[in-house]
Amino acid sequence: MEERSLKVLANDTTFFNKISNTLTKLLIPTKIGINGMLINMKRNSTIKVYEALQDLERNSNDVSKKEQLSNRYEESYTLYLESIDKYIMDSIYKKVKNNTASAFERNALSNYYTIVHLKDTEYLEYKYRKQKFLLDLDYESLVSSNKEKTLNRYTPIYIEKIDGIYKGIIKNYSVKLADGLRVKRANQIEIYKNIFSTLEDYIKNILPIKLEWDDEKKYEKIIKDYEEYEKFSVGKLDEKDFLEKNMILLGLSRVLFTHSLPLVAAEQCYNKLLRDTRNLIVNTKSKEKQEQVYKMLLDLIEDYNVKLLSTKVYWDKPEDREDYKKFWNAYLHTKSSDEKEILSLKRELHDTKSEFEKYKKIRKFYKMKLVELGAMKNIKNSCQTKEGKFKKAS
Repeated sequence: MEERSLKVLANDTTFFNKISNTLTKLLIPTKIGINGMLINMKRNSTIKVYEALQDLERNSNDVSKKEQLSNRYEESYTLYLESIDKYIMDSIYKKVKNNTASAFERNALSNYYTIVHLKDTEYLEYKYRKQKFLLDLDYESLVSSNKEKTLNRYTPIYIEKIDGIYKGIIKNYSVKLADGLRVKRANQIEIYKNIFSTLEDYIKNILPIKLEWDDEKKYEKIIKDYEEYEKFSVGKLDEKDFLEKNMILLGLSRVLFTHSLPLVAAEQCYNKLLRDTRNLIVNTKSKEKQEQVYKMLLDLIEDYNVKLLSTKVYWDKPEDREDYKKFWNAYLHTKSSDEKEILSLKRELHDTKSEFEKYKKIRKFYKMKLVELGAMKNIKNSCQTKEGKFKKAS
């Protein structure tokens, strides 16, 4: 796609420049109209080729025809995106420059700036983000125009393309996360933030459209989790709410982005949430609030060990696999919530023992809980001297 400078120059105040600016303002509506017509033409062309391809896939086994039509569809889609890009460059850019743009148009151009600046440093993300921006811009314009017939024909294309774009973005972050040894800690934290914000963006803006078009009920099993997420999508969130929301997002990602967010990357995200939740428990002063975070931690431990690790095939260390097998067999034989809680706490003590000093406070908290549950005895830390006196053991 054609790239041009996006620098907005200040208007000169000479007589001839004033005349030029006035003429430009008069011509802008015409330019917008022409670009709008061009987008409609390219969009309609893409819709027709897409529908023909879908019809062919349903009713024919001709591989050669499918390949030809598939190539035509991709070419048409590229030209369609280029027409939206041209609209931004020729119309919105000029409106911003001449101070006739709406707040929406100014914001759109600002977002466009941000994406274009990624080109030199993060080309893959630039490629995906730009396509996403252009598709979103046109989809929003269709929704606001109330062209229901065109919108109904276009939405399957939008879902297909935007779905692939989000998967590409998530996969790009997953690759970066997997390369953890070469990534600085600050950058790694930024990658985690990007993964969770992209998941939320998808679940907030795209999943509702997919659910509306889900005639085959493919996403029926995630409705409950989606409704749980919605509780955290409005209002001000505290740290506990924020972590719980991310836990739900990660759970949804195991269905929506199974291959784009592979198990290795998802495991790292779960471990990040576990670390943050442990820290929150020991740093929370309010007993009531601490109990709320603890209950959330139990859900997180179960999600991690049951939903994720139970599907893990390859383990770096055979002993870790054997340890998990013991946990899993014990979990399958639990009969009460107390038994599950005891098992989860023991699993946490096992997982944190390699960093004893780092997790000293949370391990003490876990042991107190095990004492309360009757799974551990509280032995006094004292001993008797030869003289018969008691003193605290060193």
